[in-house]
Amino acid sequence: MNNVSAVVPMRHSSERVPGKNYRVLGTMPLYHHVVQALLRSEHVSEVIIDTDSPVIMEDAAAAFPTVKLVERPPHLRDGHTPMNEVLRNTIQHASETSILQTHSTNPFVRPETFDAAIRRFFEDGSNDSVFGVTRIQGRLWTPELAPINHDPAVLARTQDLSPVYLENSCFYVFDKASLIATGNRVGRRPGVLEVDSLEAVDIDIESEFRLAEAIIRSDLFERR
Repeated sequence: MNNVSAVVPMRHSSERVPGKNYRVLGTMPLYHHVVQALLRSEHVSEVIIDTDSPVIMEDAAAAFPTVKLVERPPHLRDGHTPMNEVLRNTIQHASETSILQTHSTNPFVRPETFDAAIRRFFEDGSNDSVFGVTRIQGRLWTPELAPINHDPAVLARTQDLSPVYLENSCFYVFDKASLIATGNRVGRRPGVLEVDSLEAVDIDIESEFRLAEAIIRSDLFERR
């Protein structure tokens, strides 16, 4: 079984949730949750944090001495810089030829899920990338109110509708060569792995951070 280098990109500033990457969720900074999961993964051989944050650099060096820290170059620090451009720089520091990229804002992804994605990527060579998706079985409409996955005249039960997949940010597994060739972490022959909607909670706005806090306090999610 091949292993991967795991990459977690994190900016110091966040427009919608100030300081969210190092804001405390439960008993630890937000980014600790995903880093701990990656360190427990069977098929992750190294974890790399790419950041422009002096707070994260200092804290990670103390909390995770085995994690490789990469300071993001100034020309890649703007919030509008495409993630694929950031990754092209970060993978130069990776020891493995295959990469798993995830985000600190997905605090509930399990080590077992990361391992399942890695196994899916390597299982038969048919995919040049694998990414996480969330299954949606609901009545979806375009902004012009055209039905996407249902016939309004039939009104089938939602559980009988064909599923639609929402790309979540839980993980992207790919080879360095594929990213360089296509300029994209999602290659030309991608595969997907479904992630439970609770496990796939992503924190982009304040209400989602509050939701994550409620999940931490409850028994809705079995902690690692």
